[in-house]
This record gives sequence, C-alpha cells and structure tokens, in this order.
Amino acid sequence: MQETIIILDFGSQYTQLIARRVRDLNVYCEIHPYNGFQGHHLPDSINVKGIILSGGPSSVRDSNAPMLDMKHLRDGIPVLGICYGAQLMAHLSGGEVLPSKIREYGRAQLSAVKNDNELFRGIEPGSQVWMSHGDTISRVPVGFEELASTADVKFAAYRISGKKTYGIQFHPEVYHTTEGMRLLKNFIIDICGCSGNFTPASFVETTVKEICEKVGNERVVLGLSGGVDSSVAALLLHRAIGKNLFCIFVDNGFLRKNEFENVLSSYRGMGLNIKGVDAKQRFYSALRGLSDPEAKRKAIGKTFIEIFDEESHLVKDVKWLGQGTIYPDVIESVSVKGPSATIKSHHNVGGLPERMKLKVVEPLRTLFKDEVRRVGKVLGMSDALLSRHPFPGPGLAIRIISDVTPEKVILLQEVDNIFIEGLKNAGLYDKVWQAAAILLPVSSVGVMGDERTYENVVALRAVSSTDGMTADWSHLPYEFMAKVSNEIINKVKGVNRVVYDISSKPPATIEWE
Repeated sequence: MQETIIILDFGSQYTQLIARRVRDLNVYCEIHPYNGFQGHHLPDSINVKGIILSGGPSSVRDSNAPMLDMKHLRDGIPVLGICYGAQLMAHLSGGEVLPSKIREYGRAQLSAVKNDNELFRGIEPGSQVWMSHGDTISRVPVGFEELASTADVKFAAYRISGKKTYGIQFHPEVYHTTEGMRLLKNFIIDICGCSGNFTPASFVETTVKEICEKVGNERVVLGLSGGVDSSVAALLLHRAIGKNLFCIFVDNGFLRKNEFENVLSSYRGMGLNIKGVDAKQRFYSALRGLSDPEAKRKAIGKTFIEIFDEESHLVKDVKWLGQGTIYPDVIESVSVKGPSATIKSHHNVGGLPERMKLKVVEPLRTLFKDEVRRVGKVLGMSDALLSRHPFPGPGLAIRIISDVTPEKVILLQEVDNIFIEGLKNAGLYDKVWQAAAILLPVSSVGVMGDERTYENVVALRAVSSTDGMTADWSHLPYEFMAKVSNEIINKVKGVNRVVYDISSKPPATIEWE
C-alpha cells in the first residue's frame, strides 16, 4: 500500500501549501476536512504513516470551534499539530490557550531550541519562523515537554512525553520559515518513517497498472483541450489501454490563434486516436448577447456537453469517460464547513457522466499541477506541450469582459498572439506561470496620424506561481512591455491603449472572469 500522510484541514489558507511541501519530499499525502473524521477511525485500507493537523482561523475558545476526537486517530501514529492544530491538542488535554497580548503575526526567531529532539534535529536557535495567530498556548498540560520558544511565545513547540506527538505554533510550510523543510523532513522521513518513493516514474507505473485493472478492455472517451492536464491524462490512458482510448478535441471558437490546427497535429504526432470537431458557430450562437461571466461559462459548458455527447455516441460501446481532474480541483470541491462558495464554475464540465451514463476515470486526481508536468516528462511529452501556460476551458470568451462576438474573438486572438510570441522571443515565456490578454469593455481616446480615435483598451496579465493557488504579478522588463504595447497598437486595428495588470492572487484571481 502507498505510504500516506493525512492532513486534517481546519480551514487554514496554508493547508494546500503543507501538502505541496510533503510532496516535495516524494511522500504521498491527502487532505481531508477535519470533520470528515469525526466519529470515524482512520481506515485500515490506508497505510497512514503520520497525521498533520493544519492551522485555521478559529480560536479553540470559541463555542463553535472545530474540534477533533483524538481517540479516533490510530494509536501509535505520529501527529504534528501546526498553529491551531497545536493549540487544539493542548486545549483538549487540559492546557490553557489565551488571547495573545500582542497579535503574533510575521517573522520571529527561535530563542531556545532543544535540537537533541528528533523534530528539531539540525535546527539552531536564531532560526527564523513565521507566526500567524491571535491566540497563544500560555500553559501546557502535564506530560507536555517544551521544545522551542521565541521572545514572545514560550511554547512555540512541544511534544507529548512518551509519544510521537508534536505541536508547533509557527508555520513550517511557508517560505519565511527558513528551516521549515528541515523540520517537515525530520517529522515525515525520520519520525514517521516514510521512504520518500512517491516519484513521477513510480506514479506512472502504479497508475497504468490501476487503469488496466479498472478499465480492462473497455473503451474510454476523453475530451482534449490542448492543455497539460488533459494531455497527460490522455498519454497515461493511452499507455494503459492503447487503441481503446478515443479522444475528441472540440474547437469552441475561443482558442488562441491557429491553436486548433497546431494542437491537433501535435496530438496525432503522439500517436493518439483523436478527432477534431469544428463547432465555432454553435458556441457563438449559444453566447450571443451574454455578458455575465457565470452565464457565459454555463452556456459554454452546456454546449460542450451537447457536442461531446453527440460525438461520443459515434464511438460504439464506450463505457468510460476520461477526465484531466487534478488534486486542487478535488480539494476545492470540499470545504471544512461544507461546499465552498462559488468563485467560478469548475473547468471540468459537470453533468457529462450522468448524461452519458458513463463511469469516470481520472488518472491525475491525486496530483498537483507541477507534478502533472513531471509525469508528462516521464511519459515523453514534448517540452512545447509541457511548458504551455494554463489556459481556461472557456478560453478567450472569459477574457472578453462583455458579450462575445466573432469579431472580438479575432481581435483578442491577434493581441494575445503578439503578447505570447513576444514572451517567447524575449526568453520570458518559461519564466511566467501564465500570461493573458484581456479585452476590456472600455474605449479610450487616442491620436493616430493626427486623427482622433476612440477605440478598445486591452489589459495584459502575467503572473508567477508554482501551482496557481497563489500568484504574484510578473515584473516584466519595461523595454519588453513598451515593445509589445507598441506592436499591439500598431498592428491590431481597433486597439489604441494597452494597460498592465499588477494585482496578485489573492486578493485578485489570475483570470478576470
């Protein structure tokens, strides 16, 4: 069985980051809402090597604070509580958690460390940590041993004597905790005894075997988008079931310039059994007059389902629907307090399996985005496809901040093409996580050839990120931005102003809609 670290989520903004750090150690982990384990023992079917309790925004003193019955965690399994998780364990054992005299947020230094303890092995006093809490543990229960402190936090870390159970009031998963990865490695590799063998190559081997056992000789239909996720999913399925995989690539009319023809050709070059469907006019008709972002997404999703369903019925005896779902999609569909508020409709179109009466196979549902790319490399996917920036399922339709027309799509395709090709030619494309051009519902006054113009404004967006969960705007060179802006205005009729988006995620999102 796969060695697994379970992360119980109490609502922290950093929970996914904890998971990323565990994966960086080549150890498989899963995030579960804390309340998913209320009244349930850890299943024996999972080889759980350790448990991490995340931080969270609540106070253990609140009447409705998230609680966890520790008796339901399997005896003998190492536990690490982070921030709220540490306070919760102390509180449940009879310790005292009180409001901090000053809000403890930001950088701090460990003033005392018991580095003869296995959790802090190799970590010295003076090491920088990141605090983010309004409460503090003022008194630990009997049997709890202090491991580290800072100038303001006496019990910055503790352990329960005689057990492999630890609590820390700082966040080892964030970049600002300089020895955070060392501490996590001490816990996961040394204390939990994980072997660190969850690699891209081992994932491919295991997943191909699982697909063969699950699907057998039955046929699978998969909708390809040209993106990394669906492409890697297709290659995994193809390696497992070969000719029994049938891929469909639908041109919704909102792809980048020449993307349909170029991507279709590259898929065929990989040996995939693929059919291209030109459905531009049906999508344009479905979106006529719509400007609300959710309305556009839903219309595109509905139209895609109809077309994909029609095309799938042309393939005989299909039993399975393949999807490129990845782990952030799975996590974000679950909240510690139930379904989270809708930020935007999911890019993996819902309703397909039910409508088509198909079983679902999602070979990437346990991977983060950067892990998907590493798996694609093991599978031999070309760098040109692997390095492609993420591109939304609705495409340019949600980068036109108004109603969508074929004329607006053509205009934005030209702007986008100049921007993307400019990044590539300047050697900047691979330094950016995602880049986009957005057509704004704004016209501005300009002067061209001594004549007054009143034309469109476009915004350019480029962000740096690891997995898209958080992102910062890319600090592109001024000279490059000036050149691209000048080329767009000179070459794209109907545009007389270019602006650059310098918002980070959060609070903004990467896409505008």
